[in-house]
Amino acid sequence: MGDWLYLIIAILVVAAGLLGGLLVQRGRGRAVPPTDFTPPLEAPVEAPTDEAPPAAEPVEAPAPTLEKPEGTASRLVRLRQRLAGSQGGLGRGLLALLSRDRLDEDTWESIEDTLLTADVGVAPTQELVEKLRTRLRVEGSGDVRTVLREELLALVDPDMDRRLQVSGADGNPGIVLVVGVNGSGKTTTVGKISRILVAEDRKVVLGAADTFRAAAVEQLATWAERVGVDVVRGAEGTDPASVAFEAVKEGVDTSADTVIIDTAGRLQNKQGLMDELGKVKRVIEKQAPVTEVLLVLDATTGQNGLIQARVFSEVVNVTGIVLTKLDGSAKGGIVVQVQRELGVPVKLVGLGEGADDLAPFDAGAFVDALLG
Repeated sequence: MGDWLYLIIAILVVAAGLLGGLLVQRGRGRAVPPTDFTPPLEAPVEAPTDEAPPAAEPVEAPAPTLEKPEGTASRLVRLRQRLAGSQGGLGRGLLALLSRDRLDEDTWESIEDTLLTADVGVAPTQELVEKLRTRLRVEGSGDVRTVLREELLALVDPDMDRRLQVSGADGNPGIVLVVGVNGSGKTTTVGKISRILVAEDRKVVLGAADTFRAAAVEQLATWAERVGVDVVRGAEGTDPASVAFEAVKEGVDTSADTVIIDTAGRLQNKQGLMDELGKVKRVIEKQAPVTEVLLVLDATTGQNGLIQARVFSEVVNVTGIVLTKLDGSAKGGIVVQVQRELGVPVKLVGLGEGADDLAPFDAGAFVDALLG
């Protein structure tokens, strides 16, 4: 009886073990969701449609803020101030020499040297010294400053017509051709002239005919954008004459007041390239006469600038001179020399790097600045 009891107990123990193992295996076969789990909501699937999605509203770029160029009156005020600061040494030197108790030959030689150093030129210097000698001998040295001012003013020639010819005839726009060597400030001058004309409420078109320098074209486009004028340009290397032609055509078609053409700054010793500049002028005049040819000269170049002036004058009949960098040079006598050389007036002078630092040349203001 005892053996049977132990056997029954052993069977029960084994059965209980097998049953527990089965329950564990079944528990491992399924994942038990956590009690705080919330299943994600699925986005409803829209039925396909043939309709295109609505187009995005176009975003308009803000219009560039146009600058208001400075007027002529305030430019002339700054002309006097800038020139007095840069050119006053010449006048003070001359006054100091002429105010000596005794004007001997050494003093007159020093006066000549002072004038020549300022790029007045040999012939104008001799002429001025001779007139000063005569007047001071006759009138005495009581008012040296007045005598010197009058003779310097006569040398600069206040009677020359310095008006910019920016208006055309018979309904045509005025055509301004701007020439000069690279580095003289030619393209910048074109931009600054456009600002002067915009300040006078004139409608202006610019022609970027310096097609061999991409930087010059971009520079001109920037100047145009700042004051809201149109600029005509072609691809790099385009025939400059064709760009000039299209610029004049646009000026005629849009009833512009003035068209300003920036030309390639050719070296004056390359005859073939200078001939090309002559071609630009001839092509322009198939539509409208050129009313002004401005030669841009760097005031600091001295005799080299005069060589450039002669050659450009032979090619395109220069009618006016723009002297740049005059504010940074004590060689203001170049005004006298270049006018004598070409027989044409200095019409504009560059006074600095600012956008409105270009002013009409005023003979009286220039002489007053020389005298400090």
